Parts: sequence; C-alpha cells; structure tokens
Amino acid sequence: MLDNPRSPRVRSVAKLAKREARSTTGLFLLEGPQAVSEALAFRPELLVELFATPTAWDRYSDLAQAAADAGIEVEFVTEQVLDAMADTVTPQGIVAVCHQFPTSVKDILRGSKLVAILEEVRDPGNAGTIIRAADAAGADGVIFTGRSVDLYNPKVVRSSTGSIFHLPVAVGAELETVLDRARESGLAILAADIKGDDLLTARTEGVLAAPTAWLFGNEARGLSDEQFALADRAITVPIYGHAESMNLATAASVCLYESAFAQRV
Repeated sequence: MLDNPRSPRVRSVAKLAKREARSTTGLFLLEGPQAVSEALAFRPELLVELFATPTAWDRYSDLAQAAADAGIEVEFVTEQVLDAMADTVTPQGIVAVCHQFPTSVKDILRGSKLVAILEEVRDPGNAGTIIRAADAAGADGVIFTGRSVDLYNPKVVRSSTGSIFHLPVAVGAELETVLDRARESGLAILAADIKGDDLLTARTEGVLAAPTAWLFGNEARGLSDEQFALADRAITVPIYGHAESMNLATAASVCLYESAFAQRV
C-alpha cells in the first residue's frame, strides 16, 4: 500500500498535470474508471502504472477483471495518496499513467472522409468534447494545430471520456501545412464561422456529402481573416432562438454530425 502523499513517486505522478512534465517524460495522467476502462479495452499497451484505492477497486469489479486480463497489475494507495496524484477535486479512486501516442497528420488524412481540425482552440473542455463528438460521428481523426491546447492536458483527456483512445489524433502541426495535405488527400476544407453560408444551404447543395475536413477556430475570436481565406467554403450553424452565440464544441458536434449524416445517405 502506497501511503505517503509526499513521496517522490506520488509527486512524479502529480506533476503530469503540468505540461512541462508531460513534455519531458512523454507520459500523461489518466483519471477515473471510465477513462481507464477505455484505455484497457482499446490501448492497454499504453498503460505504465495503475493506481487505485481498495474501495474503488472493489466497486469497479469489471475494471479489475479487464486489468487482470491485460496483465496489468494495480498498486493500491490510500485516499490521501490518490488525492495527491489526481488533478480533479473529487477523484473517483483510480488513476493511471500512460504513454503519449500522437498520430501523424499524414496517417490521419490517408483515405479519410471526415476530419476535424482545431486551430487555436484553447479551452480544454471544448477540445476534449470535440474529440468525443468526432468519435461519435465516426470521423477518421482529429488534428490539433500547434497553437491549440495540449492534447494531454488532464481536462482534455477527461472531457474526451475515453474517446482519445478510439480515434487517431495528431498534434503540433502548422495550419497551412495541414490544409495543403488535406486537399492533396481529396478533402474539401469547410470553416465553421459565423460569416459563412447557412448550414442548411450547404446540406441542400450536397456539399456535406463530400470528403470533408472541418476547420474550427478559437472560442473567442473564431478564425482570423487569413485563416478564413484558407478554407474552400465557410459554413455557419444558424441560431433560431435568442442565444447570443453557440458554444464551440456544440457547433462542432452539429457540423460533424451533419457531415456524417450526409456521407451515409
């Protein structure tokens, strides 16, 4: 039983909440039974360490069985140690350390029909939710440009609710390079922007049925004029009520699903 919250080992896990430690080690923090369950089911080879309180391990018997099946041993810790490791205020008793596993832009774009590109998306909750939406819509991958939030930020990982292990994600790319390669792969670039054409118009014209890379910009500023000009077409999600605007992740979910619907007709 690991019982000292101030031990070097516990501190090394807790440091993974910081980008510098993640960059240095190539590791990231995974919290909660749902995320750990998805890692065990889809990418068990990525798990480096698995920690749990005895109470949590008894509660999640399916998770314990999955870890045993994957040949991964759990190290039991006290509640105080688990609290010290976790990034959340109220952790659920299970924490893991994983290897980072970004995919190349080239591999994502090869043969793809639907991709999400995030340019300067800074909010980790939005970024994780877009990964989750892309996964649910059957997208082929997500690409984070170098100015977007770190993919392995604990809040991004939590917001993806395990989808980070389901589809490939590339990081650190330059926007112009990504868009050039997307076009070379036969993808149309659709920018989600309030200055664009109505989404229903694009649907009626059959635009959404083509292989598409959706480009999503910064939450506060959207896309700059220069970024806007790089797209083949801009599309806006109409607002029929009195809302001042739509959350980025919500708008991205609508756009991705509209493409998914159109491509499956």
